[in-house]
Amino acid sequence: MASRRARPTGIVPELLRLLVVVIGGQIGYAVARLFDAQSGVPVLGAFDGLWLGAVLGGFIGYVAGGVLARTTLAAVDRASTTLRGRSAEDVLAGAIGSTLGAIVGAAMGWPLLVVGSVGIAVPLFGFIVLTAGLLGHQLGIERGSGILGLVGPRAGLAPRKSAASALPRIVDSSVAIDGRVLDVVRAGFLHGRMLVPAVVVAELQGLADAGDDLRRSRGRRGLEVLETLKTESGIDFEIIEDEVPDVPEVDAKLIRLCQNYDAALLTLDTNLARAAHLTGLQVLNLHALTLALRPLVVAGDEVSVLLLKPGKEQGQAVGYLDDGTMVVVESARDQIGREEHVRVTSVLTTANGRMVFGRPVHLHAGDSGRSMR
Repeated sequence: MASRRARPTGIVPELLRLLVVVIGGQIGYAVARLFDAQSGVPVLGAFDGLWLGAVLGGFIGYVAGGVLARTTLAAVDRASTTLRGRSAEDVLAGAIGSTLGAIVGAAMGWPLLVVGSVGIAVPLFGFIVLTAGLLGHQLGIERGSGILGLVGPRAGLAPRKSAASALPRIVDSSVAIDGRVLDVVRAGFLHGRMLVPAVVVAELQGLADAGDDLRRSRGRRGLEVLETLKTESGIDFEIIEDEVPDVPEVDAKLIRLCQNYDAALLTLDTNLARAAHLTGLQVLNLHALTLALRPLVVAGDEVSVLLLKPGKEQGQAVGYLDDGTMVVVESARDQIGREEHVRVTSVLTTANGRMVFGRPVHLHAGDSGRSMR
């Protein structure tokens, strides 16, 4: 059963309405005195003018208070419709926000206590403080990271670590030489600020000027990739100067620059990624992304597949892997309805996904036996 989100439908609306009723009664009483109503002189039955003014003011306050309370809570509720399943940090930020909101509300409302009538000023002051506290609570949750970053260090709380995807990225030469970063950017998985240290550009220039053909082609490819990356939409490309000339090694320079710019390291170098992790840096390792997206099976693997239906070609049978990948098995139509042990012969990637082709393992064994004879 879906859990219901807690809403302030109980005491808070009635408390707000009560405050408005008291304010209305006080205003009615003040208006009655303004018209020189006399105490003890009946005006309507047993009510004198002052009492009648207070009752009418309270009744108007009751009606207006209900509308005002519902409107206030609806506004607060609309601001919190997306705030569900919050973490402990968000709860703490909400508490801090509500406290700060109440303090701001009190600072705004305290002149009422000095210059206004006590009967009107006190409930009006309470209404302002309560509303400001509710608003501060919502703003505290919405802007939790900023509030914790401002208040957390003073309270001994560790700041929340930013996600690598939210940080600028410093690009190393391995990413430029590989070139697949362009496909990742065009697919929408990388965007934002890309920082290329001048030392990386110099390293690629050195490779492009090398006498060895392989090194020269790698360097030229890296420079071309950076030039193309600079023109990609959604990328804020910037070359940064060497700010750590006292550090001789390129990898060490990259780590120091990431620390100086509060940036994540974008790399394909596994050893550099490990070293950066040890220093506490955020790392976007495209090699790790490649491993995560590699096919579940490759040519030569053996898998067990439940054959469900015949294929398009003669003798073929079709089954599916756990992730829904279609497996086409040659010479296995007579095995439909059974689970067959299949050796993968090839994997075809199409616009609609992957298709795996294979043959029953026992046929491979038979072919091997005939070839040996």
